[in-house]
Amino acid sequence: MRALHIITGLGVGGAEQQLRLLLRHLPVECDVVTLTNPGPVAAGLRADGVRVADLAMGGNRDLAALPRLARLIRRGRYDLVHTHLYRACLYGRLAARLAGVRAVVATEHSLGDSQMEGRPLNSGVRALYLAGERLGRSTVAVSPTVAARLTRWGVPEPRIAVVPNGIDLDPFRFDPERRLRVRARLGIPEDAFVIGGVGRLAPGKRFGVLVEALTQLPDDCRLLLVGGGPEEGALRRAAATAGVADRVVFTGEVPGLPDGSPGPDLPALTSAMDVLAAPSPEEAFGLAVVEALAAGLPVRYASCPAVEDLPPEAAPDAVRVRGGAPEYAVALAGVRAAGPGPRTVPQAARHYCITRSAARLMDVYASALTRTVPSPRHLHGGSPS
Repeated sequence: MRALHIITGLGVGGAEQQLRLLLRHLPVECDVVTLTNPGPVAAGLRADGVRVADLAMGGNRDLAALPRLARLIRRGRYDLVHTHLYRACLYGRLAARLAGVRAVVATEHSLGDSQMEGRPLNSGVRALYLAGERLGRSTVAVSPTVAARLTRWGVPEPRIAVVPNGIDLDPFRFDPERRLRVRARLGIPEDAFVIGGVGRLAPGKRFGVLVEALTQLPDDCRLLLVGGGPEEGALRRAAATAGVADRVVFTGEVPGLPDGSPGPDLPALTSAMDVLAAPSPEEAFGLAVVEALAAGLPVRYASCPAVEDLPPEAAPDAVRVRGGAPEYAVALAGVRAAGPGPRTVPQAARHYCITRSAARLMDVYASALTRTVPSPRHLHGGSPS
């Protein structure tokens, strides 16, 4: 089987890094097309031996990109096209049909209750999404929560398959020596209590809540913000205004997988943390939370379908926090007071193993190619095992 993955961009983001990890485990010959922004993840894919093409799309309304994409699909003689993220799903599904490829699968990575990929949801966005969805064979939801949202939107339930995001557990295993090295590199004292925040620095992630909470915590507490984005400047100013600039560390964008580049990667940074705080009120999956659990970290989160869709005993130290900075300050102070735990990996992290996700996606591919309806028993998340 030959498959083409079409994604809106390949900067450092959850969907982009999930695609790279997935392609390492799919037993399929895969190429990738990015509509725009062939960023660091494109370089990582190429290092993995994946062919990556940049369509150099000029913007959301660059309709000239459509025939270029259709020609690329036709020349590649692909059996299946798999699209990722809103713009790529719209253009990719239509281009695949124009190229004569009927087996089209799309993954919905970022559908929330009020926004999608940071854009507010309205009737126009929903109508365009549903029109494009009908051109495919199957829509993959990254969690049962997203599947329920798609159903409420009007996507027929038989067309929806749940294939959770997956992680590679081994790189995230806690390493005390790596913890010391990373802290020394970042200028964080060995005995500091480090609160981690991981994700794109954008308003929807609410990392400002953590900056404000830090002002209510003892001086030995540090905030380690992993990621880049448009709100970095505002967060730096907020930290300076609050008098905690010397206690907040910004890493910028980092690779989600070890790739040989200088500086610590995400798994190394999780070893340097004592707790992960995830104050985003609306998530489609909550990959950063699952990665933190794989590192044996306690987690305090506002929204995480990946945890909420499983029984409570699957992640006993993943606790939901409702509210803003005062509530987060209390929750984080509680973790600090409890002292360091054993850094064991809970069942929730094991449940989201990437090999399991890849196997489920292959079932979706087989169904798309044979026109059968995926079996919910095989494709939905279920209880951890």
